[in-house]
Amino acid sequence: MRIVLQRVSQASVDVVNELGTPDVTFEPQQIGHGYMMLVGVSDSDDEREIAWLAHKVLCLRVFEDEHGRMNRSIQDVGGEILSISQFTLYADVHKGNRPSFVGAGKPEHANLTWIEFNEALRSGGVKVREGRFGAHMRVGLVNDGPVTIVIDTDTDMPRKA
Repeated sequence: MRIVLQRVSQASVDVVNELGTPDVTFEPQQIGHGYMMLVGVSDSDDEREIAWLAHKVLCLRVFEDEHGRMNRSIQDVGGEILSISQFTLYADVHKGNRPSFVGAGKPEHANLTWIEFNEALRSGGVKVREGRFGAHMRVGLVNDGPVTIVIDTDTDMPRKA
């Protein structure tokens, strides 16, 4: 799994239809202080990656304490999360000018994994709002800091011995 995590003072998402107008079947989602996360899934991701990444996100200390140091987690500050599924995080641009997305998870697996990841975050006591899997979305945010962190289970997660 790959995420781009941004600390935000506010973020929102809505879904648009093929005409570029709001999709009335989707209620726009918004959060205040917390994280806006773009979440990419590969076919090799399973419960182990979900658990590790959810724990990392919930415990990551990037919110300021009373001394102005990044020393508090999203749980510590009562923050919220806006989670957006984003297969393009697995773009391969090594060859040519058109990205290849062969590393992105198949839609059925990716959607289920993304849902399970969001549930793991919720089980940590954090309010999680979601975009719509596979939809054309408009995302708005105010990056706070700015603080933007990329976490990739392929490179950041400790491997089994």
